[in-house]
Parts: sequence; structure tokens; C-alpha cells
Amino acid sequence: MKSLYILLAALSIVSCQNQGNMAMKKEKQASIDSMKIEIAKQKAIDSMKTEMAKITEEKQIESQKVVVVHQTDGTATTTTTKKKGWSSTAKGAVIGAGVGAATGAIISKKKGEGAIIGGLAGAGVGAGTGAIIDSSKKKE
Repeated sequence: MKSLYILLAALSIVSCQNQGNMAMKKEKQASIDSMKIEIAKQKAIDSMKTEMAKITEEKQIESQKVVVVHQTDGTATTTTTKKKGWSSTAKGAVIGAGVGAATGAIISKKKGEGAIIGGLAGAGVGAGTGAIIDSSKKKE
């Protein structure tokens, strides 16, 4: 009978150790799985960054124009010109129209009418401010 108790005690100790090992294996596997998910996410982010860099580079190349000028002495010179963006006047008009329309819609009881009036007033003020900025840039 004594040997039976010893055998049962030994079996319970061994089974408890196996359960502990299985729990550790499950935790390790869960950790490995989460790392694999993070690696996959990072690969997606990296590929998106690479594509954005390519698009930016293409836009920069596209924004530069090559002009070939033939001179009367038979030589040709090549110059590159950058594509011009929006003027400050245009930017000011667009920003002013947006802010004016939003403000007019918020303040006025008649939302549509307030947005229209505010947009027109904002576009005028923004265009005027942008024109002042443009003229100061030309002076420099």
C-alpha cells in the first residue's frame, strides 16, 4: 500500500511538471505569434514608406522642366526650371474663402446665406493679404 501512495505521489508530481511545461510552451508560442504580427505590420509600414518616397521623387522630377535653347552660333544650352506652385494671392483667397464660409455659417441664422457671404468676404480679404505677401516677395 505504501508503494501505491509513493507511485501516486510521483505521478502527480510528474503530471504537474508537464502542465507547467505546457503552459510555458503556450506562453512562448503566444509571444512568438505576437512578434510575427508586429513584423508583418512593420513590413507593411515600410513598404508604404518606400512607395511614398518613390511618389515624392517622381513628383520632384516631374516638377522640373528641361528647356533647351538653341543659340545662333550652333551651340545649345540646357537649363532646368522649377514648376511654380500657387501664388500667395491664390492661397490666401482659398484659405480666406474656407474660413469665411465656416464663420458665416456658424454666425448667421440662415446658414447657407451666411456661408456664401462669409466665403466671398473671406476670399476677398485673403486674396488681398496674399497680394501684399506676393509684392513683398518680389521686392526681396
